[in-house]
Amino acid sequence: MLKRLLALLCLLVLSSCASVPDGARPSAWLRPGVRVFLPQPGLTPAVQAHQLLTSRYRGREHALTVVLDADARRLSLVGLSMVGIRLFTLQYDAHGLQARQHVAAPGLPPAAQVLSDIMLSYWPVAAWQAVLPTGWQLVDAGLQRRLLDERGEIVTRIDYDAAPGGRRPVQVQQRAFGYDIHIQNLDD
Repeated sequence: MLKRLLALLCLLVLSSCASVPDGARPSAWLRPGVRVFLPQPGLTPAVQAHQLLTSRYRGREHALTVVLDADARRLSLVGLSMVGIRLFTLQYDAHGLQARQHVAAPGLPPAAQVLSDIMLSYWPVAAWQAVLPTGWQLVDAGLQRRLLDERGEIVTRIDYDAAPGGRRPVQVQQRAFGYDIHIQNLDD
Protein backbone atom coordinates (compact mmCIF):
# COMPACT_ATOMS: atom_id res chain seq x y z
CA MET A 1 0.00 0.00 0.00
CA LEU A 2 2.86 2.38 0.80
CA LYS A 3 4.24 1.85 -2.70
CA ARG A 4 0.87 2.85 -4.16
CA LEU A 5 0.80 6.03 -2.10
CA LEU A 6 4.30 6.94 -3.11
CA ALA A 7 3.31 6.28 -6.71
CA LEU A 8 0.68 9.02 -6.34
CA LEU A 9 3.39 11.47 -5.47
CA CYS A 10 5.40 10.30 -8.44
CA LEU A 11 2.41 10.92 -10.66
CA LEU A 12 2.32 14.52 -9.55
CA VAL A 13 5.68 14.95 -11.14
CA LEU A 14 5.74 12.14 -13.65
CA SER A 15 8.93 12.71 -15.54
CA SER A 16 10.17 15.89 -13.89
CA CYS A 17 13.53 16.05 -12.23
CA ALA A 18 13.66 19.42 -10.47
CA SER A 19 15.58 19.50 -7.24
CA VAL A 20 15.52 22.14 -4.53
CA PRO A 21 18.37 22.52 -2.09
CA ASP A 22 17.33 23.96 1.27
CA GLY A 23 17.15 27.74 1.06
CA ALA A 24 17.04 27.91 -2.75
CA ARG A 25 14.08 29.41 -4.59
CA PRO A 26 12.11 26.43 -5.86
CA SER A 27 11.22 25.88 -9.49
CA ALA A 28 8.83 23.44 -11.15
CA TRP A 29 7.88 22.13 -14.56
CA LEU A 30 4.72 23.46 -16.23
CA ARG A 31 5.16 21.04 -19.14
CA PRO A 32 8.18 19.15 -20.46
CA GLY A 33 10.89 21.70 -21.23
CA VAL A 34 9.20 24.67 -19.49
CA ARG A 35 10.28 25.36 -15.94
CA VAL A 36 9.49 28.41 -13.76
CA PHE A 37 10.31 29.69 -10.32
CA LEU A 38 7.39 29.29 -7.95
CA PRO A 39 5.67 32.46 -6.66
CA GLN A 40 6.62 33.75 -3.23
CA PRO A 41 5.19 31.64 -0.35
CA GLY A 42 2.85 34.20 1.28
CA LEU A 43 -0.91 33.79 0.81
CA THR A 44 -3.71 36.07 2.01
CA PRO A 45 -6.27 35.13 3.18
CA ALA A 46 -4.76 32.14 4.96
CA VAL A 47 -5.76 28.60 3.99
CA GLN A 48 -5.89 25.56 6.26
CA ALA A 49 -7.09 22.33 4.68
CA HIS A 50 -7.12 18.61 5.35
CA GLN A 51 -7.61 16.88 2.00
CA LEU A 52 -7.79 13.48 0.37
CA LEU A 53 -6.03 13.55 -3.00
CA THR A 54 -6.96 10.83 -5.46
CA SER A 55 -4.96 10.72 -8.66
CA ARG A 56 -5.68 8.97 -11.92
CA TYR A 57 -2.94 8.17 -14.36
CA ARG A 58 -2.93 5.51 -17.10
CA GLY A 59 -6.00 3.80 -15.70
CA ARG A 60 -4.66 3.55 -12.15
CA GLU A 61 -5.93 5.33 -9.07
CA HIS A 62 -3.89 6.27 -5.99
CA ALA A 63 -4.78 8.16 -2.78
CA LEU A 64 -2.91 10.31 -0.28
CA THR A 65 -3.98 12.58 2.58
CA VAL A 66 -2.41 16.03 2.89
CA VAL A 67 -2.58 18.77 5.51
CA LEU A 68 -2.06 22.24 4.02
CA ASP A 69 -1.41 25.38 6.08
CA ALA A 70 -0.61 28.61 4.21
CA ASP A 71 -0.58 32.17 5.49
CA ALA A 72 1.03 35.53 4.71
CA ARG A 73 4.51 34.24 5.64
CA ARG A 74 4.75 30.54 4.80
CA LEU A 75 3.29 27.41 3.32
CA SER A 76 3.44 24.08 5.13
CA LEU A 77 2.38 20.75 3.65
CA VAL A 78 2.37 17.34 5.33
CA GLY A 79 1.72 14.17 3.32
CA LEU A 80 0.23 11.16 5.10
CA SER A 81 -0.44 7.60 4.04
CA MET A 82 -4.02 6.38 4.24
CA VAL A 83 -3.20 4.80 7.61
CA GLY A 84 -1.75 8.05 8.96
CA ILE A 85 1.97 7.45 8.51
CA ARG A 86 3.79 10.74 7.87
CA LEU A 87 5.47 10.47 4.47
CA PHE A 88 6.89 13.96 3.98
CA THR A 89 6.86 17.51 5.32
CA LEU A 90 7.42 20.62 3.21
CA GLN A 91 7.83 24.18 4.39
CA TYR A 92 8.24 27.09 2.00
CA ASP A 93 8.99 30.51 3.50
CA ALA A 94 11.34 33.49 3.08
CA HIS A 95 14.29 31.16 3.73
CA GLY A 96 13.38 28.87 0.82
CA LEU A 97 11.96 25.39 0.62
CA GLN A 98 12.75 22.84 3.29
CA ALA A 99 11.67 19.30 2.46
CA ARG A 100 11.88 16.33 4.77
CA GLN A 101 11.09 12.79 3.74
CA HIS A 102 10.01 10.78 6.80
CA VAL A 103 9.68 7.40 5.11
CA ALA A 104 12.68 6.26 3.13
CA ALA A 105 11.35 5.44 -0.30
CA PRO A 106 12.87 5.86 -3.73
CA GLY A 107 10.94 7.81 -6.30
CA LEU A 108 9.44 10.59 -4.18
CA PRO A 109 8.92 13.57 -6.50
CA PRO A 110 10.74 16.85 -6.04
CA ALA A 111 9.03 18.97 -3.42
CA ALA A 112 8.62 21.91 -5.79
CA GLN A 113 6.42 19.87 -8.17
CA VAL A 114 4.01 19.00 -5.39
CA LEU A 115 3.93 22.65 -4.34
CA SER A 116 3.39 23.78 -7.92
CA ASP A 117 -0.05 22.14 -8.26
CA ILE A 118 -1.09 23.39 -4.83
CA MET A 119 0.08 26.92 -5.46
CA LEU A 120 -1.46 26.95 -8.93
CA SER A 121 -4.78 26.12 -7.26
CA TYR A 122 -4.66 28.67 -4.43
CA TRP A 123 -2.28 31.54 -5.23
CA PRO A 124 -3.59 34.72 -6.90
CA VAL A 125 -3.35 35.03 -10.69
CA ALA A 126 -1.08 38.10 -10.35
CA ALA A 127 1.49 36.13 -8.30
CA TRP A 128 1.66 33.48 -11.03
CA GLN A 129 1.57 35.89 -13.95
CA ALA A 130 4.76 37.50 -12.59
CA VAL A 131 6.69 34.21 -12.94
CA LEU A 132 5.11 32.65 -16.05
CA PRO A 133 7.04 32.56 -19.34
CA THR A 134 6.29 35.19 -21.97
CA GLY A 135 2.95 34.53 -23.64
CA TRP A 136 1.65 32.18 -20.92
CA GLN A 137 -1.52 33.14 -19.04
CA LEU A 138 -3.40 32.01 -15.97
CA VAL A 139 -7.08 32.69 -16.60
CA ASP A 140 -9.54 32.70 -13.72
CA ALA A 141 -13.25 32.45 -14.59
CA GLY A 142 -15.72 31.71 -11.81
CA LEU A 143 -15.27 28.11 -10.70
CA GLN A 144 -12.48 27.31 -13.15
CA ARG A 145 -8.85 28.32 -13.62
CA ARG A 146 -6.81 27.50 -16.72
CA LEU A 147 -3.09 27.71 -17.35
CA LEU A 148 -2.59 28.51 -21.05
CA ASP A 149 0.70 28.19 -22.91
CA GLU A 150 2.04 30.65 -25.48
CA ARG A 151 -0.22 29.08 -28.17
CA GLY A 152 -3.34 29.48 -26.00
CA GLU A 153 -3.59 25.71 -25.34
CA ILE A 154 -4.71 24.51 -21.91
CA VAL A 155 -1.82 22.98 -19.96
CA THR A 156 -3.57 22.72 -16.58
CA ARG A 157 -7.24 23.10 -15.69
CA ILE A 158 -8.44 23.51 -12.11
CA ASP A 159 -12.09 23.17 -11.13
CA TYR A 160 -13.49 24.59 -7.89
CA ASP A 161 -16.65 24.30 -5.85
CA ALA A 162 -18.27 27.18 -4.01
CA ALA A 163 -17.46 27.30 -0.31
CA PRO A 164 -18.26 29.71 2.52
CA GLY A 165 -15.95 32.68 2.08
CA GLY A 166 -14.76 31.72 -1.41
CA ARG A 167 -14.03 28.59 -3.38
CA ARG A 168 -12.00 25.39 -2.99
CA PRO A 169 -10.19 23.35 -5.62
CA VAL A 170 -11.81 19.96 -6.31
CA GLN A 171 -9.93 18.81 -9.42
CA VAL A 172 -6.59 19.47 -11.10
CA GLN A 173 -6.29 18.20 -14.66
CA GLN A 174 -2.67 18.37 -15.80
CA ARG A 175 -2.82 17.78 -19.56
CA ALA A 176 0.89 18.15 -20.32
CA PHE A 177 1.83 15.28 -18.00
CA GLY A 178 -1.48 13.40 -18.36
CA TYR A 179 -2.80 13.11 -14.82
CA ASP A 180 -5.90 14.16 -12.88
CA ILE A 181 -6.09 14.84 -9.16
CA HIS A 182 -9.46 14.83 -7.42
CA ILE A 183 -9.49 16.73 -4.14
CA GLN A 184 -11.90 15.89 -1.33
CA ASN A 185 -11.88 18.38 1.54
CA LEU A 186 -12.00 16.39 4.77
CA ASP A 187 -12.73 19.42 6.97
CA ASP A 188 -16.42 19.44 5.97
